[in-house]
Parts: sequence; structure tokens; C-alpha cells
Amino acid sequence: MCKVNSSLYTLRDSSEGPAGGQTHWIPNTDVYIADGQLIIKVELAGMHREDLELTIDGNRLMISGQRPDGARSSKCKFLVVEINYGPFECVIEIPPGYDLSKATAAYQNGFLNVEVPQTAPRTNPKHIVISGEK
Repeated sequence: MCKVNSSLYTLRDSSEGPAGGQTHWIPNTDVYIADGQLIIKVELAGMHREDLELTIDGNRLMISGQRPDGARSSKCKFLVVEINYGPFECVIEIPPGYDLSKATAAYQNGFLNVEVPQTAPRTNPKHIVISGEK
């Protein structure tokens, strides 16, 4: 399992100068196995379910959206800034043995939970029955 992008990065539009730009952030994510499923839990407080997008590309799950900035005054002076706002994207590479096409997702209490079931095990028969005349 690999979280493909895992650090905060900033994209800047050169027309806005050095202070401008749009910050993208990566939400906190837990990935674990329980009851034969791969569980992906993403912390997304303050979001609405309809503002989230989950996309599958091969064995990668991309979770993206945008957390709106709070309704604060534009003249406020920050003393501490720890909450990320704006667009985010998280790409998780799913390991072999799990079927991403059968994943289910639920968003509740600020957490997105994605459950990815294991692929059906391939059976290797020990005996081959030969049909035809005796």
C-alpha cells in the first residue's frame, strides 16, 4: 500500500505574485485491514458528502474535493493557523488482492470510510474430472 502524495504542497500562479497562489492539502488518512477488507479512513471535518469525489484509475483510488473557508472576516489577524481549507487530493495505491471495483464508501461525522473487499481467491483444483466414455 502506498499513499502516492503525502505532503503539503503549494501551487502558485505567477500572475498573483509571491504571496498569491492556491494551497492544496492532503487529509490525514488511516489504511488498515479488518475482517478481510482494506479500510481507508480519511479525516475530512467540515465537508459535505456532495463535495467529495472518489475516482478509480487502475489500482489507484483518488479522493478529492474542496473544504470551504470558514465565514470569517477578511480583516482577521491569525495567531495560529492549523486547519487546511481549499482543494485537496489524496491518491492511494491499492495493493494486489483487493477489488477496488467493488469498494463501498460512507461519509459520517467528518470521516470518509472506504471499504475495499478482497478479490475472490482463485481455486486450484487438486483433481481434474475427465468427462466422456468409460
